[in-house]
Amino acid sequence: MKIEDLIAQIRQKKSFLCVGLDTDLDKIPGHLLKEEDPIFAFNKAIIDATHQYCVAYKPNIAFYEAYGIKGWRSLERTMEYLNANYPEIFTIADAKRGDIGNTSTRYAKAFFEVMEFDSITIAPYMGKDSVEPFLEFEDRHTILLALTSNQGAYDFQTKTLDGQELYKEVLSVSKTYKGSERLMYVVGATKASYLEDIRKIVPESFLLVPGVGAQGGSLQDVCKYGITKNVGLLVNSSRGIIYASTGNDFAEVAAKKAYEIQQEMQIELSKIK
Repeated sequence: MKIEDLIAQIRQKKSFLCVGLDTDLDKIPGHLLKEEDPIFAFNKAIIDATHQYCVAYKPNIAFYEAYGIKGWRSLERTMEYLNANYPEIFTIADAKRGDIGNTSTRYAKAFFEVMEFDSITIAPYMGKDSVEPFLEFEDRHTILLALTSNQGAYDFQTKTLDGQELYKEVLSVSKTYKGSERLMYVVGATKASYLEDIRKIVPESFLLVPGVGAQGGSLQDVCKYGITKNVGLLVNSSRGIIYASTGNDFAEVAAKKAYEIQQEMQIELSKIK
């Protein structure tokens, strides 16, 4: 997907909501467990109920890998359904991959060519040659972990390296990579106050922002420090939407929660000058 198409969808839907598909058989409504493919049945219902309020879906790959071949098939079916029925929606493989160059190339082929994701999350720790293979794919986007929302982020990401915090070094150096125009970055909503400095380094790049809702991040703070004239944000909510109800009405309640967030986002978008 071209970035212009994502921006157009954001403006049309007045939303920059990303719905995380962290599908857990221990949490989905019990009646779905009778289905031949419970994970896909749950995902399909969530997608059909929420697609008008969001611009992206983000399956967390671990939740599919955990079920072996059956889980991978559920993920494959989910992507086939999304690409066939809602091709305008941006898809993110939350895989956090990152390895030596030839391995990264295989990861990129798996998620971009076989699974047909629009983007993938990548860990930057191994540096340039582990990231650039993902950047070779036209109209595909690499979302680099920069400053994450978990407590352990402070172990390394905010430590000073040569007078600059490590996460800032990641941002600065990544801009020199070949294909860097296809980079996006993960910045946790619980680190919203850092966004002001982040925007000084990557003023126009899209940021994937997890942590709003269940993890306590504030949408208003994220927008205050991070929004751009082209929005530049994809704010993710997973548990707060998909598990808002565990009853037969789970899809309807998920739609209601997604709508509520979309309405908040519409207000924030109206402030852009």
